[in-house]
Amino acid sequence: MKTFFSMFIIMFIAIPIFAQVDNTHVKIPEGFVSLFNGKNLDNWKIPAGDNGHWKVLDGVIDYDAESESKGDRSLWTEKSYKDFVLYIDWRIKATPWKNQHVPLILPSGLHKLDENGKEINMILPDSDSGILLRGIGKCQANIWCWPIGCGEVYGYRMDTTMSPEVRRGVTPKTNADKNIGEWNTFRITFKGDRLTVELNGITVIENALIPGIPENGPIGLQHHGDKKEGEWISPPSLVQFRNIYIKEL
Repeated sequence: MKTFFSMFIIMFIAIPIFAQVDNTHVKIPEGFVSLFNGKNLDNWKIPAGDNGHWKVLDGVIDYDAESESKGDRSLWTEKSYKDFVLYIDWRIKATPWKNQHVPLILPSGLHKLDENGKEINMILPDSDSGILLRGIGKCQANIWCWPIGCGEVYGYRMDTTMSPEVRRGVTPKTNADKNIGEWNTFRITFKGDRLTVELNGITVIENALIPGIPENGPIGLQHHGDKKEGEWISPPSLVQFRNIYIKEL
């Protein structure tokens, strides 16, 4: 029979071990290289004039959506990539802004309309970011709180010049998001002009055609959101990232 003292020692040892699991960088998958060392932003281009809003906090990349840069406020890799597989963990920290214009998105990528032909909208808490691909904002695996789920390619889905096939292809097949505040994992595969996005082990975008995409470009962590008189006027990218690994194909 265990004594109270021995049980206390076991609990004392076990609790810190389990507590550290969520913040520890996992082993780099075979054939991949790390884009984030958990200590600093080496391998990344911090926006000029950012003033410390993109930072490393407790071993993760942390962003408060308030970069002071006068230009592009997203965080981009130093290196450009062509075909690759990318693993990245991400989480939304908070949703202080209420989005009053969240649509019901159909499998086609179109928005559902009411009997008067008007778009049906919902009011939901929202934050917004994404993984920018091949150096352009139009092509990203989106991170947000919409019911359609994360991983969609908003810029292509909303482009009315794109074919129905393209718009359907960049619309998530299912919502694989975890709860707000929990860590999620993207596995993004880009080969030529074809994109596949797996979220938490579930394929949400499968071999989608991305017309006109550049042959190569850097990978970015998206800035989103603005304030007016101290209040958010659009969904902020209150996000964190960790365990970022890439394998070039």
